[in-house]
Amino acid sequence: MPETTAKFGILVCVDGSAASDAAVAWGTREAAMRRLPITLMHAVAPVIAGWPAGELYADMPEWQLDDAQHVIDRARKTLSASLGDSEPPEIHTEIVYSVVMRALIDASKDARMIVVGSQGLGALARLLLGSVTTGLLHHAHCPVAVVHSEEGATPDPDAPVLLGIDGSPASEAATALAFDEASRRKVQLLALHVWSDVGVFPVLGMDWRDREREGREILAERLAGWQEQYPDVHVQRLLFCDKPSQWLLKESERAQLVVLGSHGRGGFPGMLLGSVSSAVAQAARVPVVVVRAR
Repeated sequence: MPETTAKFGILVCVDGSAASDAAVAWGTREAAMRRLPITLMHAVAPVIAGWPAGELYADMPEWQLDDAQHVIDRARKTLSASLGDSEPPEIHTEIVYSVVMRALIDASKDARMIVVGSQGLGALARLLLGSVTTGLLHHAHCPVAVVHSEEGATPDPDAPVLLGIDGSPASEAATALAFDEASRRKVQLLALHVWSDVGVFPVLGMDWRDREREGREILAERLAGWQEQYPDVHVQRLLFCDKPSQWLLKESERAQLVVLGSHGRGGFPGMLLGSVSSAVAQAARVPVVVVRAR
């Protein structure tokens, strides 16, 4: 049965870049798999007129509208080419004339998932996550999928889904999504927990065996109910010591998708995105979905 859908279903941010094309291709397959509509959205920043100083054009100039339509047309072609034998999802397109980040964050309130390329068209595109992607990871109201665009990086459809578990509320929401993704793909789930992130050197008074036992208990507690709900998903438990991002990136090399909470036990209460999630979204070569706590 189709899922209950938000207004935009799977919302893909498009800007005409190679990373945007990769996001469209991945989002198309996600929408088809979930039987959700897909919305291709291009946000256009308002132009500031030279006179009077600082005044914005009330309506989108024709040249910007033409450029925006080219971006949408390119995204639609990429979508069509990505369908393969899948049944086409319901397709919508939107061109928004607004501050880009504000428009996308507002739209995320009405989406099941927002999909974005890892890099945009900026000068530092190959070095850093794009500013729009980073902003959405911090502030979007739904899960954010970050898709990379390197050649030959298309994941093996039979590869497992990798889940990072740290016991936080965001991690619980990520667990729910990861089980669902693995079940729909009919693949194994790798559940990874790092039982210490304080360094590999002994800490005075710390019994490593106790910490390792706590880690195993966290994995068992966090997985128990979900394994009952998804009996078709085979789970491999992975327990490591030290440096969560390092182990997640290493294990992501054999996965098709990584699912993480937006922040865990290591972050300050006011932070919306943990260093682990940020590092993995930056460096993983497969799509990464970051989930906020409900």
